[in-house]
Amino acid sequence: MTAKALAASLLGALVAAVLGLLTFGAQATVNPDHVPLAVAGPPQVVEQLARQGGEHVAWRAVTPAEGRQLLEDKEVYGVLELGNPVTVVLSGAINPGGTQVAQQVLTGAASVLSQGQPPHVITLHPSSTAGRVVPLAGSALLWIAGLVAGLLFVFMKTRDRATPGLAARITLPLAASVLSVGVVALLVLLWDSTLPLGWDVLGFMLLAALAFTGVQGALLRLLGIRAAAILAPLYLIAPAVAGQVPELLHPFYRDVLWSWTPFRFSAEGLRSLLQGTGSAPDVTTGLIVLGAMAAAGLLVILWPASARQEAEANSSNGVVPVGVH
Repeated sequence: MTAKALAASLLGALVAAVLGLLTFGAQATVNPDHVPLAVAGPPQVVEQLARQGGEHVAWRAVTPAEGRQLLEDKEVYGVLELGNPVTVVLSGAINPGGTQVAQQVLTGAASVLSQGQPPHVITLHPSSTAGRVVPLAGSALLWIAGLVAGLLFVFMKTRDRATPGLAARITLPLAASVLSVGVVALLVLLWDSTLPLGWDVLGFMLLAALAFTGVQGALLRLLGIRAAAILAPLYLIAPAVAGQVPELLHPFYRDVLWSWTPFRFSAEGLRSLLQGTGSAPDVTTGLIVLGAMAAAGLLVILWPASARQEAEANSSNGVVPVGVH
């Protein structure tokens, strides 16, 4: 028993190390790296700022109209418009982490260029505190609602020693998705009733919920309860990474985690829709990625299984089929 106690302790420490590396590590190693910002002014000013910013900022010389369009398309996180007064233009539709860094850098640059005079700050699509929190929080809640529903369904199936039919398999992701979207919508109304909850926002959330429940249901069907070892840590890992813009993440987290985490497609698309920038590229990207996830997951859930596959799935969930002759 002593050896088993040591092994359990070692496993616990290993899990803590992995989760710490993949969650808190993403936040602990935040460092600006080529943050995209725009300057509406003479090219020589851009060159001066580029020399001062080093590798932390990627400056782009634009006209005021071009800069604001880039901000609408989320290709830059802020625009510095040179004039009298110098103006810093930000957007509430941008990830708050990127906006915060942009405001700090642009305000400092404006003070230098205007000899200490504070710049005029304009925020396009201003966002409330709830508006900044809802996109990522709502995405995480959609994930956890589907995960809990899926795990409970597996436990109930195990206790009943029954193989769910097609109707039960499709009911779970559909019902869990609709109900979780309803819960998130009610919370949004509670937190800030001024946020728009039109059919575009609700439809996007429903697609995200179907994508999440589809992937979860597919893994649970293929792996049984063992899929929890994959799905549960994602709830801890993905939001910590998706809450940042890629230019602030260490390259390891940017390439290994941020590049594929489903939370970022849901959160950024939802943020654009809530702030009235539904034409932003991240909405289209979110529709494509989440739609593909939903289709693939539902296909696995609905795919007819052979008697042998169902027996193996039941066995992995702790059910041993007994034949009666």
